[in-house]
Amino acid sequence: MIKDATAKSASGSPGKLSVAATTFAGVTDELREALIPFRTRAVEVGSVFHSVDPIPAEEVDRWIGHARPCAILRLDGEGPVAGRFGGPPLLPADVPDPRHPYVGYIDFAALPKGSTDLPLPPEGRLLLFAEIWELWDGDNRGHAVYVPAGTPVTERDSYTWTAYGDNYVGEFRENFDNFPQGELRVTAEPDLPDQSPDGFPHQDGLQAVWWEVAGRNRHLQLGGYAAYPDPLEEIVSCAVQQAEQGRWGGGEPVSGDPEDWVALVHWDADVADREGTKMQWSIQRADLEAGRFDRTYVTGYYNP
Repeated sequence: MIKDATAKSASGSPGKLSVAATTFAGVTDELREALIPFRTRAVEVGSVFHSVDPIPAEEVDRWIGHARPCAILRLDGEGPVAGRFGGPPLLPADVPDPRHPYVGYIDFAALPKGSTDLPLPPEGRLLLFAEIWELWDGDNRGHAVYVPAGTPVTERDSYTWTAYGDNYVGEFRENFDNFPQGELRVTAEPDLPDQSPDGFPHQDGLQAVWWEVAGRNRHLQLGGYAAYPDPLEEIVSCAVQQAEQGRWGGGEPVSGDPEDWVALVHWDADVADREGTKMQWSIQRADLEAGRFDRTYVTGYYNP
């Protein structure tokens, strides 16, 4: 959730600040207003914690111009319930038992209107699966299943993934038992890139201030940007390599152009003994538009 900050005029007295109006499509006036705390902090204070001096307003405004809308789902959120962490996965009878641990689901129909700029179905649930171990090689580490509204489902054993190899039992099962549980509440928020585009000499400072003001952790994020430290370019490169080796993609075409991909879901995992883990579900835009969520590529990062 974007943290509050007092807006001041150029003279230093309280007043209303405006933010860049040339943001990406889908960013409403309300979301632009939500960026005022970030602009105020960046221009007037910087970051004491990260030793960042105030940043020129012109550069801050240009960076704000790259804002995108996203949906943030939290266990301790204040918006409507739009998903859940944990619980047994509910899947159609013709869907195989999951090969990866179950994380939770997002209910598309419960999302605030315009909360992302992604071509999502208007309803139905997206179930997310991921293993949060052995993340150093860029291999696909999970999958997603879309269940249209009204589809008959059956409850599956949450531990079916343990049947696919001895490496996944033992301490990994203990980690899985620590996955978060509970209803997720959603808010529509702006998102800014973790990897700034070219032409921003203060990009490290911009990112540091944004991380402080955004105040995001232990959440699911639908839409927006791929999260640090893996830019979409690196994720796409891994997907192409895996497809060329016949290890992902089902033999279908996989684009190596990051412009053909979107960051679908990000999970800032709060799992005992795996703190610092971040998971990213990415997908080709054409597959998303076609509802091919089975073509989601899942990567992760672990910084203990």
